[in-house]
Amino acid sequence: MNMPFTPQSLTIRILDREDPEELTQIDGFVDDHSGGLAFHRPAWLLSTSKACGHEWRYMLAKDREGKLQAILPFTLIHSALFGRALVSSGFAVGGGILSRSEQATEILADAIWKFAEEYSFPTVELRGGPMPCGEWQNVDGVYAGFVADLAHDDESQLLAIPRKQRAEIRKGLKSDLEVRVGVSEEERADHYRVYAESVRNLGTPVFPKALFDEVLDAFGSDADILTILNGGKPVASVLSLYHGGTVMPYWGGGSYDARRLRANDVMYYELMKHARRRGCKRFDFGRSKVGTGAYAFKKNWGFNPEPLSYTIRTEDGETARDINPMSPKYRLQVALWKRLPLSLANLLGPVIAKGLG
Repeated sequence: MNMPFTPQSLTIRILDREDPEELTQIDGFVDDHSGGLAFHRPAWLLSTSKACGHEWRYMLAKDREGKLQAILPFTLIHSALFGRALVSSGFAVGGGILSRSEQATEILADAIWKFAEEYSFPTVELRGGPMPCGEWQNVDGVYAGFVADLAHDDESQLLAIPRKQRAEIRKGLKSDLEVRVGVSEEERADHYRVYAESVRNLGTPVFPKALFDEVLDAFGSDADILTILNGGKPVASVLSLYHGGTVMPYWGGGSYDARRLRANDVMYYELMKHARRRGCKRFDFGRSKVGTGAYAFKKNWGFNPEPLSYTIRTEDGETARDINPMSPKYRLQVALWKRLPLSLANLLGPVIAKGLG
């Protein structure tokens, strides 16, 4: 005989300050949950909020014993250019509700929407996690994620990469390239210099350097920078996050010389080797928009795209924010940004980018 289902009694509360005991409990919940990401961690939420000037909150669902059953980290985005939204997680490609039950998921979804209504946020964006019921809209078919297991040794890792891409890596390995890993001030400055040039060349504004510094400081040994140098000059660099045995190269780019030297190809191969030596088992290449060059690049490495779904809810009569640089509405701005002197792009970019969330 089936026992009748009795809904669990849950208490919902909002954490809006750095309480060490509660933040430790949240970290433990994220570590223990199979769906936990670096973007659910307090290190991410607090550091990105501090660097970009936005408030943060955790919405928590606890049972009668005070144990966490679900969490929802979110950033309160205020931007004159891009509007207001509650974003989980801000400045991330993942996040959303992390829950142990459907009941807890629905309760937190209802609670975050009530919060949005009370504080006049027309949009809530959940970048991952389970999709709540009701008036939430599922946005899929736009982005894909790329995750694969790491090989057991360097040669097997190289052979796991499709032949055409493997040939590019071998050409790069024959070049006069140096690999450097660390988080020193020099390495941070080199990374930002290369990354800023890379995103300017793509026509998008760069984030403030404080964002990278705060994330590195908050994550400690769970984040680092790998840089490729040619003749002592940095030509490609990536800031990576480590969580749950997975490495994610999150902010990376290369200079104009990087393509000629195959520096980006060498960079990601060296990161795979470095991550395995650190004990990682999986490589998360991050998300890319379907049909873009980045999407094709990751497929060339042998990664199979997995569709990503985001969940959005908007106030009646409102449309969701459009912050995708590939959107047709930004075509002219992207074209103009590519032509900006790098010094001017680096001056204006952070003012714009920190409002994206």
